[in-house]
Amino acid sequence: MAQELGVVMVPDMSLNRARAVLVALSLGAFAFITTELLPVGLLTHIAPDLDRSRSQVGLLVSGYAIVVVLASVPLARLTQRIPRRHLLGVTMLLFAAGNATAALAPTYGVLAGSRVVTALAQALFWSVATATVTGPFPVAVRGRVVALFAAGATLAPVLGVPLGTWLGQQAGWRVAFAALAGVGLVTAAAVFVLLPSYPPAAGGAARGTAPDGRRFLLLLVATALGIGGFMTLQTYVAPFLLDVSHFADAMLAPLLFVSGAAGVVGTLAAARTLDRWPIVSLLTPLSIGTASLFGLYALGALQPGAAALLAGIGLGYAAFGSAVQNRMLHLAPGSTDMASAGVSTAFNAGICGGSLLGGALLSASGARPLALAGGSLTLVALALLVVDARRGHAGAAPATARPHTSVAAAQHARS
Repeated sequence: MAQELGVVMVPDMSLNRARAVLVALSLGAFAFITTELLPVGLLTHIAPDLDRSRSQVGLLVSGYAIVVVLASVPLARLTQRIPRRHLLGVTMLLFAAGNATAALAPTYGVLAGSRVVTALAQALFWSVATATVTGPFPVAVRGRVVALFAAGATLAPVLGVPLGTWLGQQAGWRVAFAALAGVGLVTAAAVFVLLPSYPPAAGGAARGTAPDGRRFLLLLVATALGIGGFMTLQTYVAPFLLDVSHFADAMLAPLLFVSGAAGVVGTLAAARTLDRWPIVSLLTPLSIGTASLFGLYALGALQPGAAALLAGIGLGYAAFGSAVQNRMLHLAPGSTDMASAGVSTAFNAGICGGSLLGGALLSASGARPLALAGGSLTLVALALLVVDARRGHAGAAPATARPHTSVAAAQHARS
């Protein structure tokens, strides 16, 4: 891999240093997603301690996503001239402060306020991290870098949330948030040490390689619909598995682990294909997810089939997310920071919309229609992307475009 990732375009940044930044920011992504979802695992511990209902604690997750939706683009615009080293370092310090406050929160209001701070930090992180982490590498391998960066976020539901839940159960929910604050401090230190200070426009991925405003807007719409479809089911997958598939309650954790592990497999598979076949890598996981959702609606009562289809949904969701980030680096019509903020907004809009739709369907019709509604949304997203790909512009493979490189980078490539 070192030979493949051999061209460095960010000033004064060696290959080893660029790879270390990739690891550090992937850890940051892992920490953010773990923090976002952790109240779900600790809901039964937080609620009685702060004298609140479980539904009120659940709002700590949905409210978090709403803050990210509202804040991503404005924060990206306000901070677009700040060097990434300072911006990402301070963002991780804010993440650490928010989690430390959560660990010490004496009331529900203080805990909710700390979540707002952390959500604002996450909105900013996702707006700039993708371009920062891919900038040092040549265009030809950026898809692989995106997938490796996304592996941190993919591992969060599989590893981070279960570990945080276990730690909260053993030592108290506050200890879990304190541990995440420590991860934030470690990541902030790594960013300040490893990432050079340079103007954002000097980064190798500061602009899209094949900018197209119309196609980028369509990508955002398809992303919101696709993620919304996945989340219509996934937000309430436990009731589906219990009421439709009739699994025992003890099987929920292993089944969710299977789905998360399949997501990791999907992300790693995307790392192999994103650079060579960016469009196929976008359409294939969405096709797998759509087929799995419709299959779960039809065959959800058969337990072996339900388990296999759940894995297909996890794989499709994770790989689709990586492919969207990679496609953003191609189509961004202006700053990739602003484009990444738009993608983050679309993702979280899909999360909010899908969870709201799923909740309404669950109350009105039970769990089985969740898979049908989710599959219908992902099918619409897939149709939009297929039509766009067939319009002829998809043939210009942006992954092979020649980026502007410095003299030092060119000399490094020839050596």
